[in-house]
Amino acid sequence: MNKENIFNTDKIIRIMLVDDQPIIAEGIRRMLSSESDMELTYIEDPALAIESAVDLDATIILQDLVMPDADGMTLLRFYKANHETREIPVIVLSSKEEATTKSEAFSYGASDYLVKLPDEIELIARIRAHAKNYILQKERDSAFYALSQLKKQLESSNRQLHKLSMKDGLTGISNRRHFDEQLESDIQDARDNQTPVSLILMDIDYFKLFNDSYGHQLGDECLKEVAGLLARSCFNPQDMAARYGGEEFVVLLPGTTEINAEKVANRFAESLKTAKIEHKDSKVNKYLTVSMGIATHDKGSSYKIKDLIENADRALYKAKENGRNQIELASEID
Repeated sequence: MNKENIFNTDKIIRIMLVDDQPIIAEGIRRMLSSESDMELTYIEDPALAIESAVDLDATIILQDLVMPDADGMTLLRFYKANHETREIPVIVLSSKEEATTKSEAFSYGASDYLVKLPDEIELIARIRAHAKNYILQKERDSAFYALSQLKKQLESSNRQLHKLSMKDGLTGISNRRHFDEQLESDIQDARDNQTPVSLILMDIDYFKLFNDSYGHQLGDECLKEVAGLLARSCFNPQDMAARYGGEEFVVLLPGTTEINAEKVANRFAESLKTAKIEHKDSKVNKYLTVSMGIATHDKGSSYKIKDLIENADRALYKAKENGRNQIELASEID
């Protein structure tokens, strides 16, 4: 059914008559003349029937079976084959009364069969009955279509809201909630497949002093720049950079060994060094620096989320204890 016309469900019954005899058309017109809610359009050339039914948005088709330039049975098949006309009820008007002809017409998609010219009361009653069912079906289709569109819009909005709920409002990278969910999923995959998963936990060195010196607005800009550099340091699609909280960030690296995780950390450290974000009150460098701790679960470990986070945090604490602006591996502590 044509979606462009699906909302055109006014109560006017648009009747299209296809017949090669104008005298029949005139007879039908007179029968319907007193019906204010019925509009009759006469099509003498059957070759125009399909196009005309679509243009008129016909409610009912009155169809002759025997015409010199067309086979009425073939035309019935054409109506049903066209997606814009296949639901329109077709009432066959024919001079043939044989049961076999009627049966054939119904098999090709006719909705009703009347011997012409039919009784006026019967014709109007048949038209109204088929038109009512057709209009109700269109209204149901309209409601269903509108509902399906609303459902699609709602699903799209929910997807957008879900994406927004997973992003940190300031930096635009993943937030703690998203990180926690992804970490659980990645740990399960690593456990099932006996593959490594690594974590880099980092803290901006002396960030409180940065805020005190430059103000919170520039502090926010600093966090956004660090987040961007961090995200760009993650080359694999499955890697995740997230804001862990305040000036803390985390990188989740599924399928990544400790050696390769250290490469990611060094790549980020180098990009931060190149960025040269001034930090005049830092106690380790005149530019902004970070301390990082790396922990890895490999196929020989227990794959516990708590252990992975605690090990990364322990390595980060060690980096701070050793003077900051450096990377520590959990495997090298103790």
